[in-house]
Amino acid sequence: MTASALWKELTAEDINALAKAGAVVILPVASMEQHGPHLPVGVDTILCEGVCKAAADRIRQDTPVIVAPTLWCGMAEHHMAFGGTFTFDIPTYRSVLIAFLQSIERAGFQRVAIVNGHGGNVSALNALLPDFARHTSLDLIATTYFELALPLLGGILEDQTSVLHACELETSLMMVLAPGTVKYDRIAEAIGPNFANSRHVLMPPAQRFRSLKSFTPNGVIGDPRRASQAKGEALLDACSKTLGELIANPGTWVGRNNG
Repeated sequence: MTASALWKELTAEDINALAKAGAVVILPVASMEQHGPHLPVGVDTILCEGVCKAAADRIRQDTPVIVAPTLWCGMAEHHMAFGGTFTFDIPTYRSVLIAFLQSIERAGFQRVAIVNGHGGNVSALNALLPDFARHTSLDLIATTYFELALPLLGGILEDQTSVLHACELETSLMMVLAPGTVKYDRIAEAIGPNFANSRHVLMPPAQRFRSLKSFTPNGVIGDPRRASQAKGEALLDACSKTLGELIANPGTWVGRNNG
């Protein structure tokens, strides 16, 4: 077993050996976007890579696995009005992901789990799955780590039942994975609307594009004042546990479906 599960920390020789061993490649996809006055713009990227690494470390004793470099830019047009944000359009996102997947395939890997850490990517990833199947021969799945762990989150969080934005959940995880980047003195003012029980506000029956600024003037949805390191540790455990179980389960990898 290699000293690290992270692709970027291994030699080409290490990576080739993992490919020959039939390792699953975890490909984290995230975003670089505003997260209110108290969190850095890299939240989604930091958390997604952190959860993927923790999941890989849980299972790699028995399941060969490697965590590819995180795609740090995603679909974030709805955050652009706040500044500090990068975004792709759909054609660019599609091209970059196909290039990543083809590189992974050419490196000798056959199984890939795309693990998403940004809500704005979900629709695009679902829509692009047929394109990934046409352009590669990979056995490929896509999941969003916080949706996968949803059944466990309610028992940890106090003010919400799922992920919001720069909220109790994300702030707690950042207190564990990147505590030096959290502006603790700004948390008290980082309060936004709570849509935990009003998903119809964000996903109404009739859809149209809306900037996040139309929902929240400070870029926060939820209340991070309930965040804590203890909650962050419990959340990291829950998210890495459910992701690790998915990847290590042989039933997940049933082979390519060509339709």
